Amino acid sequence: QVQLVESGGGLVQAGGSLGLSCAASGIIFSINAMAWYRQAPGKQREWVATVTTGGRTNYADSVKGRFTISRDNAKNTVYLQMNSLKPEDTAVYYCNKYPPVSGYWGQGTHVTVSS
Repeated sequence: QVQLVESGGGLVQAGGSLGLSCAASGIIFSINAMAWYRQAPGKQREWVATVTTGGRTNYADSVKGRFTISRDNAKNTVYLQMNSLKPEDTAVYYCNKYPPVSGYWGQGTHVTVSS
């Protein structure tokens, strides 16, 4: 049974930083590209960033230069460091494989950026 457990969200002022973590179990983590996604209130879930098995990264234009995705295969964990946060980054953040598997979505972690 696959479990993806996100943590690290919270309330932060605009311009601040947060670091998210996603612990994976039930999958062979090291052979899977992993990604972060987010869903803002009233909007569809969108892709944020991907890290491949080899560590290559890719970002949505809206977060490029501000967010950094990374992974630790020994800990089965993927991270998202978010800097220079903006109110429009307010969302529930999820991790999943890339491309995502519908049955793998976790509860997510809430990020609220106040102006």
